[in-house]
Amino acid sequence: MAGTSAKQKSVRNMVLSLAVTILAAGVVYIFIPHEDAAPDVPRVDYRVELLTARRAAAYPVVAPEGLAQEWKATSVRFRGDQGDTWHLGFHAPDGEYVQVRQSTQKPKAFIDEATQGAHATKATQEVAGRNWTRYTGGRYDALVLKEDGATTVVAGTGSFGQLAEMAGALKTK
Repeated sequence: MAGTSAKQKSVRNMVLSLAVTILAAGVVYIFIPHEDAAPDVPRVDYRVELLTARRAAAYPVVAPEGLAQEWKATSVRFRGDQGDTWHLGFHAPDGEYVQVRQSTQKPKAFIDEATQGAHATKATQEVAGRNWTRYTGGRYDALVLKEDGATTVVAGTGSFGQLAEMAGALKTK
């Protein structure tokens, strides 16, 4: 019988150890902060970069005007040494990403990079009196406009409706 008592104590000790471990894990889970929501993306002020780009670029640089406050600018850059490339990225109200890119680079290479591999479709979309070509199939869908010595690409994970909303808000001032 002595062997049976030792086995019972061993099993009882294992069960108690497991209970203590589960209790400790529960306490850690409850008291250590964890966040399930998406991180808040900081808004950037792009006014200085926009003024710089408008002074330096060989084409009329565009930026949106009149978008709802929920559209949050998240990235901006102007690269004069890379075909006067202008980039302005936005976090759309529903969490999607929409960017505006312009450049004097060769359109095919620039569009491929800006859309991350999308291809032109036969569809066009009229936005603010201009015919934009739809691109699909890459990481981003896009609306592309070739004029004024530069190519403008509005691309992102957003719907064509969101891309059109952004394209319609673009002004050169």
